[in-house]
Amino acid sequence: MKLSRRTVLASGAAAGLAAGVPFRAQAAPMVQALRPAALADVTLGPGPLKDAQAVNRRRLLATDPDRLLHMFRVTAGLPSAAKPLGGWEAPDNELRGHFTGHYMSACAAMAAQGDLELKAKGAVVVAGLAECQRALKTGYVSAFPVEAFARLYQREKVWAPFYTLHKILAGLIDMHSLGGDLQALDVAIRLADWVDAWTAPIPHDHMQKILDTEFGGVGESLWNLQALTGETRYGQAAERFEKRKFLDPLAVDTDALTGLHANTHIPQVIAAARKAEMTGDATSCRIAEFFWTDVTEFRCFATGGTSSGEEWKGERGRLSTELDAYTHECCCTHNMLKLTRHMLSWNGQARAGDYYERALFNGVLGTHNPADGMMMYYVPMAPGFWKMFSAGDDGFWCCDGTGIESFAKLSDSIYFHDQRGVFVNLFANADLEWREKRVRIRQSTLFPEGGRVHLTIETDAPVDFALRVRIPKWAKGSYRVGLNNRRLATPVVRDGWLTVERTWRCGDQLSVDLPMALGFEPMADNPSMQVLCCGPLVMAGGLGTGALPSTFPYAEPTKPREVPEFKSGSFEAPVLNRPSVWAGQGEPPPGRTWIVFRPPANGELLSFRTRGLDQDLTLMPFWRLQGERYAVYWKTTG
Repeated sequence: MKLSRRTVLASGAAAGLAAGVPFRAQAAPMVQALRPAALADVTLGPGPLKDAQAVNRRRLLATDPDRLLHMFRVTAGLPSAAKPLGGWEAPDNELRGHFTGHYMSACAAMAAQGDLELKAKGAVVVAGLAECQRALKTGYVSAFPVEAFARLYQREKVWAPFYTLHKILAGLIDMHSLGGDLQALDVAIRLADWVDAWTAPIPHDHMQKILDTEFGGVGESLWNLQALTGETRYGQAAERFEKRKFLDPLAVDTDALTGLHANTHIPQVIAAARKAEMTGDATSCRIAEFFWTDVTEFRCFATGGTSSGEEWKGERGRLSTELDAYTHECCCTHNMLKLTRHMLSWNGQARAGDYYERALFNGVLGTHNPADGMMMYYVPMAPGFWKMFSAGDDGFWCCDGTGIESFAKLSDSIYFHDQRGVFVNLFANADLEWREKRVRIRQSTLFPEGGRVHLTIETDAPVDFALRVRIPKWAKGSYRVGLNNRRLATPVVRDGWLTVERTWRCGDQLSVDLPMALGFEPMADNPSMQVLCCGPLVMAGGLGTGALPSTFPYAEPTKPREVPEFKSGSFEAPVLNRPSVWAGQGEPPPGRTWIVFRPPANGELLSFRTRGLDQDLTLMPFWRLQGERYAVYWKTTG
């Protein structure tokens, strides 16, 4: 009898829980439905993604590798004349060295896209770490002494040494797999061997106590290293980082997340996803799928971000009481997008693409300062707050590191493919080089200012394949499709993907019009609290610049995670009275709050005005709003 996937998963979960130890991985790798296009095969064209990546690139180029390496050299007993960094990279900060790992990952992503300057800067960091590793002679390399791990073992106070080591290990692996740096793999192997040797003698129960201290995605990196080397000992080491009291409830479809630190645990699920891909382990697959569905459906704000005060504070599905200055930690969004990429690869479900789109264009794109590339930590969801960025050499917080990674790989997950064709997951001016078929697909679009998508095929000879375009949930069934300037009266849509399968010739064109409707989305646990969206874009209302802190738009250097309190109660967002959209001509009638819907003409930016308030507001996509207080969630009456 052929077992259903659910039956297989259930039996695997039961076996893992009964043992009370890491579920032993199966031998056969998972067969994934789709493959994401490599960064090297996607080229961004003019638009907000390319603009944002250019800002991030300038910041990466301006970063001095010798300053990043300073505390590594000090720790290894090597001379360094570099000026120490501040903030979370300061010589007395126990998380020092983490940003160096993120920097390597960001340089590697840019190198994969053909950026030779950043490839060279990443290589300088790798060479510096190799020198430090040789000096220490044990395989260990870090910006803080190994003594931190003695405190970790004794369960004494220490700030997440494995978390930092993961960033370094991940950066080295990325520099090899994306940046083509051979030395990086050698350094990564030696560091992973040290991790393996340190953890191997520790009894299971004691290791589980050690895992109460944040350890990031060590498991994911070890699985990735097994994939690169074929050495199964790295997967065995990865299994030592499986925190049973977190993973076991997920394996039986149970949400036990309330009270947990969000970004401590999301990387553990990414490790489970990687294990599932490497080994076919059904329990790990179930953990990842249930967690992703649970968080995206019940624990995310409209922006795609999750967490409040870094935790999942409220009960499942109850977010209306969480709106404050400390919501939506940016690291969480970065990691949820990584996990979503796995989900898309596994099953090709369009709903995963819907979440990726919303989180990218609302929860990532607007979280850096377009002037200098500094990053946000929290994305406040309460009205009256503002975007607050890291302060240059006094920053380097965790979300600063994940931020430079996110903005270095904005071309990721736009395209996927299988043996039969290409999947257009995201709408952006971006070209795909599908090398296996010798096909180039050029995408041009007004998105995120408008919903028209135009795809042009370039090929030397006719080629058969299926071209699939995600039909997003926000299109509400009103999309239109054209092929070579002729409307397709009955387009085929399967599982959320428009599918056109034919023999394509050079110059063939497929166009999809996706109307970006304007409407309100209520919070599930408080329908009177609503967010306004245009298509997938969260619209924010500007509330002015009154009484902003003196450091605006930067954080106070010594308080990177603190938002100054309101200086006045006058910055509460206005209450919307029976809000509705006015798409007619002329002025709307009085007696309620109207959002005047005027689709932008050619070249105009997407924005709307309210009518019926004491002082009407301009509404624009949240990613674009800068320089003032804002509101994204609105209290409504009637």
